[in-house]
Amino acid sequence: MISVLKDYHPLIIEGMGGYDSRDPDLVAQQIVIGLHEHWSMQPPKTPITLVTQGDPYDEKGISAITRRVADKLDILRALVYLDPEIADYHLPNADLYKVKIKIQYSHLVQILETSEVGFLAKLSAGVRASLEEKNAQRRTLEKAALPQYFYDFAMLQEVTKIACKQICQAVTVAHTSCEISPFSVTSFYNVGLELGLTQVEDIVPYKARAGL
Repeated sequence: MISVLKDYHPLIIEGMGGYDSRDPDLVAQQIVIGLHEHWSMQPPKTPITLVTQGDPYDEKGISAITRRVADKLDILRALVYLDPEIADYHLPNADLYKVKIKIQYSHLVQILETSEVGFLAKLSAGVRASLEEKNAQRRTLEKAALPQYFYDFAMLQEVTKIACKQICQAVTVAHTSCEISPFSVTSFYNVGLELGLTQVEDIVPYKARAGL
């Protein structure tokens, strides 16, 4: 499946889950506008595919938004999923709408480790440090620590972007909101940037229009 992915320009969308109360169709519309603006300056050289990260379908939030973006762009989707020993529920619960390509997380890690020995340890340390910092902030706010699974899904998020860029020589990352909660999985995107493993020029920030 990885050999198939290399023929595409990966589009990855990051954002809130089902607790996002906004109309997903209107949010998707704003994202597509932003993508067209971005691609007018940096045109993709290969067909686009939307790479998802196993979110189960919900009527609101990221899974609903990615379905609509795929429809509006008339593109198929790919799925990167966690290995069963990490989260055995991940693939069975993933939204498979228009999914043509399925790739296991560990296969992407292996590719990145082969090209840079110590890659996984470097990224893992960055994610753990960020997680500890967030939990320290939460303690001062008298809030509970973030769930342990945040580590796994933050790693999935960053590995997916980094590997897609390496495999396809390009990637576009779009956010679904102007304001990203510091206690969300999405917020770990800063780890990749700070380590120099992802690039800000590949990110399409969400531009709120009409209050969205």
